[in-house]
Amino acid sequence: MQIQPILAALRRHRLATLLIALEIALACAVLCNACFLIANRIALIHLDSGVDQSSLATVQLTGYEDNQANDLNARVLAGFRGIAGMQSVSVLNSIPFGARRGTAGMTLDQAGQKFGGVVEFYVGGPGSLEALGVKLVAGRGPQMDDFQAFTGLMPNNASVQITRTLANHLWPGADPLGKTFWLGDLQYRVVGVIDHLVRPDPGRWPGDSKDWSIFVPAQTGVFLSGSYLLRADPKDLPRVLREARDLVRKVAPDAVLDQDGSKTLDDLRTEGFQKDRAMIGMLVGVIVSLLLATALGIVGLASFWVQQRRRQIGIRRAIGATRRDILHYFQIENFLIVSGGIALGMLLAYALNLLLMQHYELPRLPLYYLPIAALVLWGLGQLAVLGPALRAAAVPPVVATRSV
Repeated sequence: MQIQPILAALRRHRLATLLIALEIALACAVLCNACFLIANRIALIHLDSGVDQSSLATVQLTGYEDNQANDLNARVLAGFRGIAGMQSVSVLNSIPFGARRGTAGMTLDQAGQKFGGVVEFYVGGPGSLEALGVKLVAGRGPQMDDFQAFTGLMPNNASVQITRTLANHLWPGADPLGKTFWLGDLQYRVVGVIDHLVRPDPGRWPGDSKDWSIFVPAQTGVFLSGSYLLRADPKDLPRVLREARDLVRKVAPDAVLDQDGSKTLDDLRTEGFQKDRAMIGMLVGVIVSLLLATALGIVGLASFWVQQRRRQIGIRRAIGATRRDILHYFQIENFLIVSGGIALGMLLAYALNLLLMQHYELPRLPLYYLPIAALVLWGLGQLAVLGPALRAAAVPPVVATRSV
């Protein structure tokens, strides 16, 4: 079938053709970026935390005086360790998917000229890194001599463990063991590399920076108190956490239990990603609504053109055109309109992606989303035009030629 007659017919209906093409372009742009957002949110929800979260819970206390910190830690740790089924309890300043108290910028030189990035400092007492269940891939874990007293807000000259992602960022291609970095005037030396240890709030950080974490061993005290990491068998964990929360009233009546922060890590993770799940649902609704509106637009326009062209269809049938020819005519016409809309939509998709990158730190849209969106819209266009095209192909030649 020749394309020239189809193009001539479309030029006679420029406005209607342009409106459908613009609708398809908008659908293409939104479809690409919405699917990209959904894929990013799904990847975030299934992010590898690096910790044994099914065995972990946290209890958060507030409202106590600084001079009570050491005594509070002693009472709480002793009380929690007496709970049946408690495998370990330790003090940890930040909790994965929970409390965040260690976000800070670090440098690779003492002068502060080589900025390394904003990272999460997990400051923990004895047993806390082992309780997290992280996987050590190089070097060693903390030893008892590594747990030092605080110098201001952090210990100084500590031997630390960092995640592999952060090590690759700071020293690409080099062995990170033995390397040093600074937090202000405080120096740290890397003695171990952790496979993964996600930040407490990974949704706020783009790309690999979700995993930029450092574990700093420290002695418990004023700056390391009130945040407790509990480890138990997953089947015992809910009971252990309930008993720990109840026990706080007895062993620490001078402190206030943070009800919202004292939960299992599974619950904290579920709550932390609740907005992301809601966003996925909203974006799916937007995609479905937009594709439905686009399909209805194509159906409406094709039906209108079939009604207007009954006489022309009848003439073509009378001079030998088959039903297949009529069907193919409307399918090719729709394909051309959709293709024009897709070409414009690809440009709009990248423009929208650049806007999202600028304001929401979204990564660049991968190119493979464009052909996928094109295939979806081509398929949608052919399905939408199929009904009107079949009705056009079924018009009897005699009836059509008599219609004026």
